[in-house]
Amino acid sequence: MKRSTAREIAIQLSFAAAAANLEPGELFERFFDEEYYKSLASEQELFAEYPDPKQMEYIKRLTVLTAENRSEIDGFIERYAKGWRVERISRTALAILRCAICEILYMDEVPNAAAINEAVELDKGYDEPDTVAFVNGVLGGFMRGEFPAEQEAEKE
Repeated sequence: MKRSTAREIAIQLSFAAAAANLEPGELFERFFDEEYYKSLASEQELFAEYPDPKQMEYIKRLTVLTAENRSEIDGFIERYAKGWRVERISRTALAILRCAICEILYMDEVPNAAAINEAVELDKGYDEPDTVAFVNGVLGGFMRGEFPAEQEAEKE
């Protein structure tokens, strides 16, 4: 399983946890039950391969960190989604934005550019081009606003 697949699973879990107002841990046991997980593979290719221990740790860590820091992350989203409140953003785009910002802020092992590129690419599979551009714009604004030195270093 590739990191991008593990990331997409984490995004789906984050989406489900937020939509059902559950803690991620409440989802993990049921979701990662091997029999249940195998049943998902018939519905969606994303679940064709069961995560190995390293991928499982990444999925759980990203999902939990996103939930634990949702308030702070949502504050950044509202700051850089000019004129948009979190409630007005599509739930899919919101889950993708939350996970990407979480990776940037709390997961040093994930390069910031990779988090952004993966988020935009994943969103292309779920949303319309205008929403994909919106996600890209929010993440770009976030990086310029919160990490200006990193943006300057990339220009050189």
